[in-house]
Amino acid sequence: MRVGIIGGGSIARLFLEHIRRGDLGDAQVVAIAGRSEASRGKPLAQEYGVAFVTGSAALVAQHPDVVVEAASHDAVRDYAEGLLQQGIAVIVLSGGALCDDALRAGLERAAHESGALLYVPSGGIGGLDALKAACIAGVDEVTIAVTKPAAAWKGIAYVEKLGVDLDNLRSPCVLFEGTAREGVPHFPANVNIAAVLSMAGIGFDKTRLKVVADPALKFNTHFIEIKGKSGNISIKLENVPAPDNPKTAWLACYSALAALKLAKSPVRYGT
Repeated sequence: MRVGIIGGGSIARLFLEHIRRGDLGDAQVVAIAGRSEASRGKPLAQEYGVAFVTGSAALVAQHPDVVVEAASHDAVRDYAEGLLQQGIAVIVLSGGALCDDALRAGLERAAHESGALLYVPSGGIGGLDALKAACIAGVDEVTIAVTKPAAAWKGIAYVEKLGVDLDNLRSPCVLFEGTAREGVPHFPANVNIAAVLSMAGIGFDKTRLKVVADPALKFNTHFIEIKGKSGNISIKLENVPAPDNPKTAWLACYSALAALKLAKSPVRYGT
């Protein structure tokens, strides 16, 4: 399996390390794509001896079977549809970008027309298989509370506008409460899981999102509640933050690896 990666951060490095060790079978990384020659993906590509490219056309020219987007919402907009149209499977980790209905419809259409796989992994949460099953019976309510240490919410324009002093919090502070449709765009690097939950379940307008900064936490902690005709589901996840990025759960990084393993597999258990 020929793999392309968009992005040069902790997830890209994790892929390169595991693929080099042979943990993903005969997979090989054929290219890392970045926004420009100044991208941090360039030295990473040089370190691991793979091609570094900029732009969708240059990435397609490396003939990947699967491309993992591990960069940003902008990267989803810039790359995903063109790759799918070329019959290249795309694993989207910045699922919050798909809160844009027109973008999501375009990607789904391209996937259907070409037969290429569009895969949005579970990321730092679980239970999506149960949610999808429950939705067939009928689900009335889905809520998710994304609760992280204060440091995870730094550098976000929406939080800065709130005027919250994250360095001096003494108790939990609610940063947002409302629909996933409204909330996901405010936190482009932090609540992609709420987007995935929405797409797997009852949609962005019906899924409720609460975002909390809690100075007492060490883990990125998520609470999911699902209520419907088949019963009620309560899930709590305590995720270790990625070592070099407190905004991202370590589990989300490994969710990406698990998604790649499934991309070409004819055998699947659960999601």
